[in-house]
Amino acid sequence: MDMTLEKLRQGLEEVGYICDEEVVLTVFLALKLEKPLLIEGPPGVGKTEMGKVLSHIFETELIRLQCYEGLDENKALYEWNYQKQLLRIQLGKEGESSGLLEEDLFSAPYLLERPLLKAIQAGKRAVLLIDEVDKADDEFEAFLFEVLSDFQVSVPELGTIKAHHVPVVVLTSNSERELSDGLKRRCVFLYLDFPEVEREIEIIKAKVPGVGEQLTREIARAVNLIRQNPEIRKKPSIAETLDWTRALVELNRDRLQGSTIEHTLNLLLKSRVDQKVFREQIGGDNLEKNIRTG
Repeated sequence: MDMTLEKLRQGLEEVGYICDEEVVLTVFLALKLEKPLLIEGPPGVGKTEMGKVLSHIFETELIRLQCYEGLDENKALYEWNYQKQLLRIQLGKEGESSGLLEEDLFSAPYLLERPLLKAIQAGKRAVLLIDEVDKADDEFEAFLFEVLSDFQVSVPELGTIKAHHVPVVVLTSNSERELSDGLKRRCVFLYLDFPEVEREIEIIKAKVPGVGEQLTREIARAVNLIRQNPEIRKKPSIAETLDWTRALVELNRDRLQGSTIEHTLNLLLKSRVDQKVFREQIGGDNLEKNIRTG
């Protein structure tokens, strides 16, 4: 796909990914420079969604690597299919496979591709989403930025495998730890934060067609006020805003009321502690009053 800035902008709009011009330009430059896009920001602001959206725009496969503490290169790159190898050895012992050599067991048919190798060997340009890279260990991060530098990997038994097509790479980070300079140097950096009220109104309209104008504005204001409370640990994500909106539509609400906010609070705040903070420091009736006068 011959990507232009305008095509990217249109593609994002068509799938309802609402963002400002700076975001569109940053993503476009990462694509053109064929550099990984590193997106940092709090949970729930649309970082992972960017990878999904790009796979839709390019009409290509999304290959996802979910990072976690203890993740090693075997789980991310490749493993040998030991069960298949053992079966082949057993067949050889039973005389059903003659001339079995060690190199036969360590050949492509016995290789299990994990996300990184799968993206490198893809028949067309794929989207590689490396999610929550900040949860991985320093050692894995060092291994990762070497792979992302050359887009090639070395399998001792098979040699060097180079990328058929340089994948579109999106890395996300919730900033749980500082990433290394080595990784950052290899990436185009983008920070996403929670949207302002007017931007969230646009997102709601794009994702929940048919919701009333008044209710849309009140929802966006209410969520914005909740996020501003420093005692709320897990700020409502954009996805949770949309779930809340859909629920209110199902309840045939056209305005926000204090009682409705209280009764549906579990769609926005997913911990008992945050719900307690809301009821003690904000309250449904008080929030209703603030969004009316805001």
